[in-house]
Amino acid sequence: MRAISLFSGGLDSQLAVMLIKNQGIEVLGINFVTPFFGASPATIQAARDRGIELVTMDISDEYIPGVLRNPVYGYGKNLNPCIDCHGFMLHKAGDYMKQADASFLITGEVVGQRPMSQNKSALNAVDKISGYRGFIVRPLSGKLLPPSEPESRGWINREELLDINGRSRHVQMELAEKFGIKDYPSPAGGCLLTERNFARRLQKVLDRDAEISAEEMEILKLGRHFIVGDDQLLVVGRNQAENQKIQLNARPQDLLMKAADRPGPLGLLRYGDYDEELIKYAGSIVARYSDAKNLDSARIKVFKPGDEEGHSIIEVIPLKPEETPAAV
Repeated sequence: MRAISLFSGGLDSQLAVMLIKNQGIEVLGINFVTPFFGASPATIQAARDRGIELVTMDISDEYIPGVLRNPVYGYGKNLNPCIDCHGFMLHKAGDYMKQADASFLITGEVVGQRPMSQNKSALNAVDKISGYRGFIVRPLSGKLLPPSEPESRGWINREELLDINGRSRHVQMELAEKFGIKDYPSPAGGCLLTERNFARRLQKVLDRDAEISAEEMEILKLGRHFIVGDDQLLVVGRNQAENQKIQLNARPQDLLMKAADRPGPLGLLRYGDYDEELIKYAGSIVARYSDAKNLDSARIKVFKPGDEEGHSIIEVIPLKPEETPAAV
C-alpha cells in the first residue's frame, strides 16, 4: 500500500508522513513549484530525514491563469487563494497518485489552524475542488473529520489518527520530539502570496501586464520597486547579489542603469516607452541609492541588457530622501 503526501517540509507535513508510515504504508512526497512557493534545500533534506522519495513538479503554467487569477473561493488577506490553491494541488497530486500506483493522499492540514482556509467548511471545499473526495487523509486531525475511504476500507486504522484542533502547536512539538524531528521551520511564511509587500507588487504588475510569465515574475522578489512615469516599473538592487540577479532577469526590452563613477545599485526600467524625462527621473532614483547620493550631480550609465559597452551617459541630480517616491 502506498500514499502520496503533499510535502512542504514543515512540521505538520513531516508529522503526517510519520503517522502514516507508522501504519506500514509506503509514502511518496510531492512538492509543487510556482514563483510563489516550492521546495527549498530544507524541504529536500526533510524528505530525506523522513525516509521518503520527494518529487517536485512545476505547475506555474496552470496555476497562474487557473488559480491565481481566477479563484472560485477568492483571496485571503493578501493575494493568496488558499482554498483554490489547496484543492488544485490535491487534484494534481491525485493525478500523480494514479501514475505512482498509490491509493490515497495525505496532507498536514490541521482543523482550525488557519481560521479561513482550514476550518471544516474550507476543507470540504478543498475536497470538492480536488476531485478526490474521500481519498484525502489528514492524519493530524483525522478523528475530527468524517471517516475517509482508506479508513472505511481498512487500509489505515482511524484510532491511530489524531484529533488536533486550533493554532496551538504543543501537541505537534511533543510529537516532533517523539519522532526525533529536530529541525523544522516556523509555521509562518512559505508562500509569497501571503506577504503584503509581495502581493502589492504582484497586483501592480498583473494590472499592467496581464500576460506576464512565471519567469518574468522572478523580478518581483528582488530589490526596491517604484512606479514611475506612465505606470512603468523601476527596480533598484539593494546589494551586489541582487544586482546580479536583476541583470540575469532583465528582458531584451528593459533598460538598465547604474552610477558610472561610484559604487551603487543596478536599476532596471520595465514597460512602455522610455522617454528622456523618464530615464533621467529613474536615474536620479538610482543615484539616490549610490555613493553619489550627496553630490550635486551624478553620471549614470544607461544600457540595454547584454550590451553594456553600447551604453550612454546621462547626468542627473540625485533625489533627496524626502523627494524619493514610496517603494511599492
